[in-house]
Amino acid sequence: MRHEQIETNSGLLIALTLVVISIGGLVEIVPLFYIEETIEEVEGVRPYTPLELLGKDIYQREGCYLCHSQMIRPFRDEWLRYGHYSLAAESRYDHPFQWGSKRTGPDLARLGGKYSDAWHVQHLTAPRSVVPESIMPNYPWLLENDLDYSDVADRMRALRKVGVPYSATDEGYRANVERHGPELADQLDIAQAEDSLLAQAKSANFDGLAGRITEMEALVAYLQVLGTMVDFSQYDEGYFAEFR
Repeated sequence: MRHEQIETNSGLLIALTLVVISIGGLVEIVPLFYIEETIEEVEGVRPYTPLELLGKDIYQREGCYLCHSQMIRPFRDEWLRYGHYSLAAESRYDHPFQWGSKRTGPDLARLGGKYSDAWHVQHLTAPRSVVPESIMPNYPWLLENDLDYSDVADRMRALRKVGVPYSATDEGYRANVERHGPELADQLDIAQAEDSLLAQAKSANFDGLAGRITEMEALVAYLQVLGTMVDFSQYDEGYFAEFR
């Protein structure tokens, strides 16, 4: 009788369904916060530099994640096309993560270093000039818009509050020096954010333009770091051997 009353009362059914789902979600999620091994430590994984961070924000702003995923599943057809399957540790500093839910275009988890900077600039400006069958929109304004990096330090501070180890103290800086080396520790220091961004943009010149730092510069910097932090050669032989 009570079962029938619940099923015939839509409001009560919805409320009880939400309660059950909430309890189930808490039971699955809460224990993960108390397990130190939830995300394994993988050598090489690091926070994004200021320039890469702004590039990631542009990537999200332009909706690139709607057509491209950054998650390679551990299936034969996946690693044959894209490379080693994605590790949880690779996304530990992504807020939000970029796993994606569909692929209109290819997965980008291992894109870094696959193409030259000039190729990316041309592809983003006029995709069909390098990939004739592409249905990706043109993004010419990325070269036209100067990069606004006035709030990059604030963005790093916000991410620091959710666990990304950008340094704001001497202790945090020393920890990054020990973990990543002094050169990268300087780039992860909030106090040096703008100087680090300018230095990386000048030395790499991702967009090929002199005297300007464009949104294209930041986006290409982000794309070129995807999948490059971890040396997967130490994993490939053992994992892929069983499929050969």
